[in-house]
Parts: sequence; structure tokens; C-alpha cells
Amino acid sequence: MIIYNLFPLLAGRFTDWKKHLSRAAAMGFTWIFVNPVQRPGSSGSLYSIADYYAFNPLLVASKSKKEPREQIKEMITAADTMGLKVMVDLVISHCAADSDLLQQHPEWFLWEKSGKVAHPFCYENGKKVVWKDLAKFDHKNTSDREGLFQFFLHMVRFLVELGFSGFRCDAAYQVPGSLWKRLIRETKKFHPHVLFFAETLGCPPDQTRKTAKAGFDFIFNSSKWWDFQSPWLVEQYTLTREIAPSISFPESHDTERLWAELLGNVEGVKQRYLFAALFSAGIMMPMGFEFGFQKKLHVVKTRPEDWEQTDTDLTSFIRAVNTIKSRHAIFQEEPPTTILPTSNPNVLLMWKASVKTQEEALLILNKDMHTKQHFYAENLQSFVQAGAPLIDVSPENPLGYIPAPFSYDLQPGQGIVLITARDSVAED
Repeated sequence: MIIYNLFPLLAGRFTDWKKHLSRAAAMGFTWIFVNPVQRPGSSGSLYSIADYYAFNPLLVASKSKKEPREQIKEMITAADTMGLKVMVDLVISHCAADSDLLQQHPEWFLWEKSGKVAHPFCYENGKKVVWKDLAKFDHKNTSDREGLFQFFLHMVRFLVELGFSGFRCDAAYQVPGSLWKRLIRETKKFHPHVLFFAETLGCPPDQTRKTAKAGFDFIFNSSKWWDFQSPWLVEQYTLTREIAPSISFPESHDTERLWAELLGNVEGVKQRYLFAALFSAGIMMPMGFEFGFQKKLHVVKTRPEDWEQTDTDLTSFIRAVNTIKSRHAIFQEEPPTTILPTSNPNVLLMWKASVKTQEEALLILNKDMHTKQHFYAENLQSFVQAGAPLIDVSPENPLGYIPAPFSYDLQPGQGIVLITARDSVAED
């Protein structure tokens, strides 16, 4: 899963997306993820859907003679010809507070004692944040659970018929696992190729495990926030890797731009992309990352005019990293992964061993994005089980051979990617 997040409000009309699809394909991405494309409520937020069967007027080419549905189908067909599958956000924990559904089916919603519809909320730095433009579906206690389920199932089938091959399930942990299990099962009866991705960020590992068990094909992990030191990331990875493979990301539409966070440090940005791509089975990157965009994506305010003019172009580096991922099966699964001790605390040494093939991998990563760091090992071969030589497949300046002892000055943020393979075991 090598996913390019084409952000609709930045990409503009459906008919203008082909150039972005082409660029994503050239960088080695295999999937396109688009945020909600349906008609939003009065707030204009992509995630405040008022009509699940109409489309955001900001994305529709009004001068085209083709209906919005045909415009979407043509976009997906264009992606398919480039070897790209397309997934879309699936938002069923809530809808727009001004959706007609509240009048048509009030029994589907959660209501406060005051008679007002309940709004989703979260806590940020101890302060309660309420999204008043959203109305919560009452999945657990609605008097018409079957009617609500059939509404979602019909909507999913509608999107599949448009050509979408996957769904990123927004706030999946806020929807009962039993509903997901049935929705996924019923969808795959007729469309077995369709994949479901659970957005579980912000919930503890046990809750992530519980959500993933509903039948999701992938979950998302929190490697973006790892400090390259604390044990929590590998602990969470270990808890969930056998339930469902996960997807990393260096940034998302919900976070600040990494380029802004790192004050334009290109070595740090490359470091984070390389780690995200090789840590877990999947990688997702939002559009603009490749060009050093620093303006945060906004689900209401972003427009095509926000496309930034920069002198940065990381497309070649990203293509090289994506090629490593696509060529080596070990980076397409969730194998046993260990962070090994090093004599230099500023260097990360990560070992992976495939359970599906004979591949093993070592990642030697300079945690420091500002300064060179020295790495020394008597024999790198001692860190792997395989007897075959280690081969450097790094995205930049790969070594022709791996000496022993190994003594190397890593450039700021540099990563060395080494691959080897164990001997095949004969079948009984």
C-alpha cells in the first residue's frame, strides 16, 4: 500500500485531477486516497456530509457536459490506466448537522435531553472541542438499526459502482465493531476486491486491536509522532501487527506540514519519509509533500489557489524509496521488528525479519537531521540470521559492498537500507 493523498480542495475540479494522478504514478504510488467528495453542509467541511449521493460543487466541473458521476468515473478510469487504485473516505460516525437526514430519519441520531442533536467532540490540551456542524448517528440505540445499516450499505455500493476500490473509514473506533463487521462482510460478498482501512489514531492499542478485528484490511499507526527512542511505537506495533497490517505517514491532512514543523530542513523531511515507508506495510503521503509545501491542508478553506510555488522537488527521492518498498516483500508486511542497541545513541538500528519470505532487513538511520553521526559495528552480519551477504539498496548513494568492520559517517538524517535473505527451508 503506497498511497498518495490527493486532497480534493487543493486539487480542484474532478476534470483537473489527471495531472496529479500522473505525478503520483510516476513517483511509484499504487493507490490514491481522496477525502470526502460528497456535498457538505453549510459549514463547507469535507467531513460534514449533508448528502451522501450528491457531490461537492467545488469539485464538479460545471461547464462540462458530463454529469458529476461521469466526471468521477472518468477520473477513476484515468487512474486505473496508470496502475492506480482509488479509495475514498467513508464517514458514517456522523453527518452534517443540517442534513435532511435529521428530518427524514430523526430516529437514526443521538439527541440531547434539551432536544438538540448531539455533536461529536474531543479534548485538546484539556479543553473540550465540540464540532457543532456535525450530528452523531446513534448506532447503538437507534430504533431503526436495520434501516440505518441498509442506508450505509447502499451508499458503499454506490461508491463502489463509481469505481472506488477502497475506503478509509473515518473515526472507525467510534462506530460499533458489529456494524463494521457486517458492512465489510456484506460489501465483500459482491465486491471481494474492495479494501477497508480503519482510521484509529488517538485511541489506545487495545481499542485499535478491537476495532481491527471487525475485519479491516489495514489500520493506521502513529509512527509520525515517534521520537526514535521511546518504546511505545514498537510495543503498539507488536500488539496489532498480527491483527491487521498498518500504514505510516510523515504527515496528514490533520497535522501541520512536516516542512513547516522542521523549518524547511530537507534532510529531516527525507529521513521521516524513509522511516515511515519502511517501518510498516503501508505508507501514505499527502499531495504537496513532494514540493515542500508548508501551508496546512484545511477541510474548509483550502483551494487550488493555495498551491505553493517552491524550489523544492523530492519526487526522485520519493520514487526511489517507493521502489525499495515495492521491490522487497519485507517492507509490504508487518514482520517481527526490533530496535537494536548501538554505541551511538543518535543512530537508529532497526532489524526486520519477514515471516512470508526469507528476507531480512537492517535500517541504519541518523536520528540527527542537523549533524553527521558516526556508526560502527564489528560485523553487520551478526545482526541478522541470514548467512547471505547484506546488499545496500538505499535510495541515495548505496554502497557497493559492506565491509567488516563497518565504520561510517552518516550524513544528517541519512538512512542506509540493507537487505539479505535466509536459506529456504525444505517442505516436510
